[in-house]
Amino acid sequence: MIRLEDILTPGRSLVNVPGGSKKRVLEQIAKLVAPDLPDVEGQLVFESLVAREKLGSTGFGNGIAIPHCRLAGCSTPLSAVLRLETPVDFDAIDGAPVDLVFVLLVPQAATDEHLELLRQIASMLDREDVRTRLRQAATHESLYQAVVDAQNGR
Repeated sequence: MIRLEDILTPGRSLVNVPGGSKKRVLEQIAKLVAPDLPDVEGQLVFESLVAREKLGSTGFGNGIAIPHCRLAGCSTPLSAVLRLETPVDFDAIDGAPVDLVFVLLVPQAATDEHLELLRQIASMLDREDVRTRLRQAATHESLYQAVVDAQNGR
């Protein structure tokens, strides 16, 4: 079974990312992951995330958003986590602004895998202690480590 920590790297775990707006956050995600997707243009990542948001916000509540999409040219699932400097309005279900953003990009055909990874992220972020640890992480490494620890039940 695929695990979140297998598709997330310290280099894609960023703290104090300037927010601004939902659109700016999605642009930054596209720039961040583009180097790790050699067969995919950053613009396509951005457009795919925007298209997914148009189907319904990925704002999950509790200050969390999980932007995700399937991506042609993406051969293996990829994740990123951003903690925003200032929360942004993400049209979340509870109306709260978002400061923790988990990104999930999966290959066009990865249905079960995609759902399993989303479930892992959602159940991890349901835990208040995990959200607190993610919000307190001062460095990219400590943010990444907080995710790994949460995945391993610590």
